[in-house]
Amino acid sequence: MNRVRRRWLAVALVVAALHLVVDAQRPALEKARLELASDRSAYRGGETARIAAMAQVEQGWHIQSHTPSLDYLIPTVLTLDLPDGWAEAKIEYPPHRMWTAQFEPDQPLAVYEGKVRFLATVAIPADWKEDAAEIVATLHYQACDDRQCLPPRDATATLVLPLGEDGEATNEELFVAVAGDGAAAPPSGSGANGSGAAAASVESRPAIAASAPARAAGISFGDLLGKLLLGVLGGLILNAMPCVLPVLSLKLVGILQHAGQDRRAIATGGLATSAGIVASFIALALVAIGVRAAGGLVGWGVQFQNPAFVVFLAIVVVLFCLNLWGVFEVPLPRALSRFDAGGAHHGVLGHFVTGLFATLMATPCSAPFLGTAVGFGLSQSAGVILAVFTAIGVGMALPYLFMAAVPGSVARLPRPGAWMVKLKVVLGFLLAGAAIWLLYVLSSQVSPERLAAIEVGLLVLSMLVWFGGDPMGSRVARVIGRGGALAAIAGTLFLAARATPVAIDVERAPPGGAIGWTAFDRAQAETLARDGRLVFVDVTADWCFTCKANERLILETREVIAAFARLQVVPMRADWTNQNEEIARFLADFGRYSIPFYLLYRPGAEPHLFPELLTKRDVLRVLDESVSREARRE
Repeated sequence: MNRVRRRWLAVALVVAALHLVVDAQRPALEKARLELASDRSAYRGGETARIAAMAQVEQGWHIQSHTPSLDYLIPTVLTLDLPDGWAEAKIEYPPHRMWTAQFEPDQPLAVYEGKVRFLATVAIPADWKEDAAEIVATLHYQACDDRQCLPPRDATATLVLPLGEDGEATNEELFVAVAGDGAAAPPSGSGANGSGAAAASVESRPAIAASAPARAAGISFGDLLGKLLLGVLGGLILNAMPCVLPVLSLKLVGILQHAGQDRRAIATGGLATSAGIVASFIALALVAIGVRAAGGLVGWGVQFQNPAFVVFLAIVVVLFCLNLWGVFEVPLPRALSRFDAGGAHHGVLGHFVTGLFATLMATPCSAPFLGTAVGFGLSQSAGVILAVFTAIGVGMALPYLFMAAVPGSVARLPRPGAWMVKLKVVLGFLLAGAAIWLLYVLSSQVSPERLAAIEVGLLVLSMLVWFGGDPMGSRVARVIGRGGALAAIAGTLFLAARATPVAIDVERAPPGGAIGWTAFDRAQAETLARDGRLVFVDVTADWCFTCKANERLILETREVIAAFARLQVVPMRADWTNQNEEIARFLADFGRYSIPFYLLYRPGAEPHLFPELLTKRDVLRVLDESVSREARRE
């Protein structure tokens, strides 16, 4: 009975951790941003001011037209809050596009997408004597994608109109009537707003490409099969990435304990580990589907942005270490670290959980081909996401599937004996390195005081596990120790869950001769590129092993630093250690959902995207070619 309770407690802890991850990745429901601009630098009393309100609708979403197609949809309405005594503003709405949902092809909807421009006319009273007038605009809208409609929201912006003489025309391009940029005309007799072409939807995408599921419907079987094969290959390579190395101790112990057993036991252990890996990838896919359905932004390894998840893994690592070091004979909880393969019942659960843990530790890494497969999957429908993540899981599980298919390869290994006791201690220290790395990640997510409290919690947990796991101790001592350990786990997770994200200083002074990174600013980067500068963007995170390897081995080498200085490259770094919707949106705009991500903005050319694993030769070649292309263009 106690064993059953411990298993259910372990399951409850995992579910609680996943729940915290989902909550952490659930962004705000705002899907449109609003900016205001006026047509003159100053106005006199009695003049008419024209105001442009530009709404930026998040990619993959649309907002309803001012005259929606269906009665139950909420119209988009712009209102201006003007000073007392001013006449009500006249609003001109842009013509909408007709958008067709995948699930309702016979019912097109009138929507706005992308960058949308609303025009307003404001009459300034002739007797207005103030130096300026403040105007507050509110855009009331309902955002939808191909799966859901969110509750109505308000986007607001403020504009100050200067009052005075000698005002000059400004923002002229915003007040030129255009033909609608290819937008579908409003239904006959209705109009978009009664003013029709006076304003238009600006830089909107074709309506049929509004959502990922709609695009997924057009995927050919050959393309899908190719991406699934990339997922299998990327998952296989993931076994050799640095993130998985801390789990090497668990893998070695599990494999060596198979040696000398019958072929059936070896095959069962390999299949159980494979099942744990594949099941964990399916769970990650389901979490990603759920987060996206809730309007969130998803990505590979983003669960490490949640301090509670990082602490949960640290707790599991500490328990594994203590078990390998022989601190307690009976694992606590038993379901988390049962490695004994002495029987069919004992071995299966332990190897299954090892597969789960290996996957969780692997997610901060991005292997070759993996980013392409994940990026493709996360931009498609739920079924494709599930298929791609399952393919990655199968790829990572291939070594264990091979062990199950060819059990004789393991049977020839040395049989377990006394020598394994010392080996387990040595491998425990290797696994302890993972705990150090997790605390390093945590140091960028919580305050130093909270980090110290969490470390104390892990220390108390270790002491209580030792106290309760001593087989020579009394029954009361074991009960107190194990109960206290569970309380320490709950308290440590609570400290992490209540942590407030800390600000990360990207522009801290670099060591001598290193690259002086500046904080990423997309608008500034694009402006610099238009002005003839090269801008190198590095999207990184403290929990990303591959990012750190590229930084140390490639970007911070003497040759690359010298090239950056010689070519006057502007280095920008986007730190994704903590949740950041702007960075997630930037990645998604380029079809990427994982890091590392490297991009070079180039004058007169499309940005260049680098692979996940950098090489000095590739970086230097692209930099030189970009400068040569600009020189030829001039």
